[in-house]
Order: sequence, then structure tokens, then C-alpha cells
Amino acid sequence: MSDLAGRKVLVTGGGGFIGGRVVAMLCEAGADVRFVARGRYPATEALGARGVQADLRDASALAAAFDGVEDVVHVAAKADAWGDRADFFATNVEGTKNVVAACQRAGVRRLVYTSTPSVIGYEHDVENGRQDLPYAATHLFWYGESKAIAEQQLLAANGVGGLATVSLRPHLVIGPGDNNLIPKLVDRARTGRLIRVGDGRNRVDLTDVDNAAGAHLDALRALTGPDAPCAGKAYFISNDEPVVLWDWIDALLAALQIPAPTRSVSLDNALRLGAVMEWVWRTFGLSGQPRLTRMIAAGLARAHWYDMGPARRDLGYTIRVDMTHATMRLVDALKANERSAG
Repeated sequence: MSDLAGRKVLVTGGGGFIGGRVVAMLCEAGADVRFVARGRYPATEALGARGVQADLRDASALAAAFDGVEDVVHVAAKADAWGDRADFFATNVEGTKNVVAACQRAGVRRLVYTSTPSVIGYEHDVENGRQDLPYAATHLFWYGESKAIAEQQLLAANGVGGLATVSLRPHLVIGPGDNNLIPKLVDRARTGRLIRVGDGRNRVDLTDVDNAAGAHLDALRALTGPDAPCAGKAYFISNDEPVVLWDWIDALLAALQIPAPTRSVSLDNALRLGAVMEWVWRTFGLSGQPRLTRMIAAGLARAHWYDMGPARRDLGYTIRVDMTHATMRLVDALKANERSAG
């Protein structure tokens, strides 16, 4: 498959941050796009895509939505650093099972899955992480564990009933439309609640949303069948320009005229504090989420960047937006959000 024009493609989570951009790029490529979401997204439908309201946990609704579809991009997930285990597993594990089953019933030929580097965990520094890194033996949060199980099940489905599958692991996706990761960090800094964790020298990969979304189109083109070089495999996706995380955060905050954090805590102490706060929240059933968790502490202090060679080789993955422009786009989007908020 060299071109996506005219392909009948369904995107789950098409109203979300990454999924919405995948839908837009597919429409631009001339594909016949349908997307599944729990709510209505008129702006996404205005791009030329047809929205279908359905929940991943509802197998019968998915079966109807997949009728006549050739290719599927499964982006939808419950993604958060905190929450109930049952919610994560119902959406990410059982929901993905339903997607695979719906693909097989509908005769879908290609299934591209949005995973996460969290499947290999954050318990150790990862520098230029290889594609064959093992799954984490234990996970610091339910999201990573549920996505690891779902990814393994989806990759095991490659070749079953003629379905070809591949998994992408975009890392720390940033850009216009993000209402979660960076806005939360900026809000903490603005209100003086952001604390520097670790020694400040850890390098991490970031991924512009256009690169994350574009990788899905690259994967669709490369996934020519169950025997394609990428079939049944998982690939890290990033901007391939690791940054010193806290230097990057400081520069971002300076561009927004927000003071950089002045307080710091060692990773060991942050992990202990995170464990205590998790225990308190779970034991007493407190609402919201802890200010600090072990996963957040590890994510802010440990190195985590990955080898893009396999994605470039097997998927034809290309960088659409470099880190300089990705950061500029992010700053502009954050400033626009601030202006619109009043």
C-alpha cells in the first residue's frame, strides 16, 4: 500500500489529542475516514470524517462501527498517572480485545495501535533504548501495566485471520491541542507547586503531535501484510532529539514568563514521598490524585530516550517537526490558551 487515498480507515479516539491529528492527516491524504469516540466532535467531522459514538467496552457497538472498514488506527485509551485499576483495564485491555475482535469480524487488513514507552517502565534510566527492551516486571501505575498487556495481546493477533498489526510507542507527546501533560506542569509552576526532582541532568525524548500522528500514517503505509518487516512488532516514536528535561522546562517557563522552580528534592526522597501519598489516597479514598506519585517522580528524574533507527528503517518514519519548532508551537499554543481563558 503506497498511498492512503481512498482507503476506508477507522480511528478510535478520533476526538482526542493524538487521534484528532491522525484523523486530520488521513483526511488530508485523501482517505475515507470514520472515527469512534464517546462524544460528538463537530470540528473533527468538519474535516470530512464521519463520527460514530461508541464506547470501547461495548463490543456490539464496535462491531457496527467497523463494518466496511479496511484499516484501523486504535488510539483511544484511558491515560492518566492515577485512577482505579478496573477503569484502566476495562478500557485499555478489554477495549483493545474488543477492537481486535471487531477487526477480525469485519475483515480489517491492517491495525495500527497507539501504545506507550510506559510499557517498559520507569524504574531505571533508559538511554538510546532499543526496540527489544523487555516489558517491565512490575509497573508504577495502572496505565503502564494495562497498556503492556494490551500491546502484547494485539501483537499476538498479527496474522490471525489475515490481520496485520503493529504498535507505536510515542513518548511524551506535546503540541497544540494538549490539555493534559504540559498544561498541568505549567499550571503547577505558575502556582508555585512545581518542584525539581532529581539532579536535573536527565535527558528525555519528546514528540511533537504531528510526528506522533504522522508515524501512524507511516505505519499504515508500511504494514502491507502480516509478513511486513514491521508486522507484529512495537516501535518507539519521538522527535529523536533528546533534551535535558529540566533545562527544557526552564526555557519553556521563561518563554511564558513564569519563574522556574527553586525547590528541589532527590529522586529517592521523591519516590518515598510518592509511595506515602499513594498509600494515603488509596487507604482513605481521597478524591482527585496525589500531588506526587512514584511514576511522576521517576518520569521527572530519570533518563528515558529511545533509538529511532528501527522506526525509520521499518516504518519509513520521518520527522515532520523538529524540536526547535515543536517548542515554539507549544509556547504559542500555551499563550493562546492563556489568552482565551481570560
